[in-house]
Amino acid sequence: MVNLKKYNGVLKLFVIFLTLIFIISCAKQSYYVSKIEGKRITITDKDTQNQQIENYVKPYREHINKDLDSILAYCPVTLDKNDGKWQSTIGNLMADVTLQRGNLVFKAREKKDIDLCILNSGGIRAILPKGNVTSRTAFEIMPFENSLVVIALKGEQIFELVDYFIATQKPHPLSGITFAIGKDKLAKNILVQGKPVEKDSLYYVATNDYLSNGGDNMNFFKKGIQKYDLDYKLRNVLIDYFKTVDTIPVIKDVRINVE
Repeated sequence: MVNLKKYNGVLKLFVIFLTLIFIISCAKQSYYVSKIEGKRITITDKDTQNQQIENYVKPYREHINKDLDSILAYCPVTLDKNDGKWQSTIGNLMADVTLQRGNLVFKAREKKDIDLCILNSGGIRAILPKGNVTSRTAFEIMPFENSLVVIALKGEQIFELVDYFIATQKPHPLSGITFAIGKDKLAKNILVQGKPVEKDSLYYVATNDYLSNGGDNMNFFKKGIQKYDLDYKLRNVLIDYFKTVDTIPVIKDVRINVE
């Protein structure tokens, strides 16, 4: 007589074994990188693969170069950030243009006027050479992605701004503000838009996003009452300006008078 009880026990064990095998085989497997191989492709190599890359890139390159090299204006002399101790021709231009173009946006959005502008001399990365001016020129002068912002500062911080300017002894671009440096190295006759600065009055100062956060130790910006991001690249400010003029002006008016 067949022992069914013993047979059923063996059958149950067999079914459990098959179930475990099935679960293990269906479990998520982990994969590991065992080897990485690479091949250097020099773009000057004249093989079929590189020629295909060149054929693909060429029309885009030609289109970009055409846009960058289109003539926008003419500069009668070379403008350089090192052509003056306290002011520079290219610095005067950039500060004036930034204030002027930025004011178009700021006034439209906030119904307010920008009072003055300060940028940093180190942010100017190239000269504005004599001759034809193109979009490429703007990219060479301002290769970074800095945007234009406006900071609301009290008159007390305007005094700090001027003190910073004198202490660094660099021709940082300035517009909308004038002052004198006395023999004692202290500022006097500080005027914003032709009017004396008042300690508790509010002034709207145009600068770039890097400086607005205290870059280049311009810590007075950290005391700002309010910040307005105009979402306007300084490079595009230059390009837009170049498109509006035939000849770039050479600006040499006295903004910092040294006694």
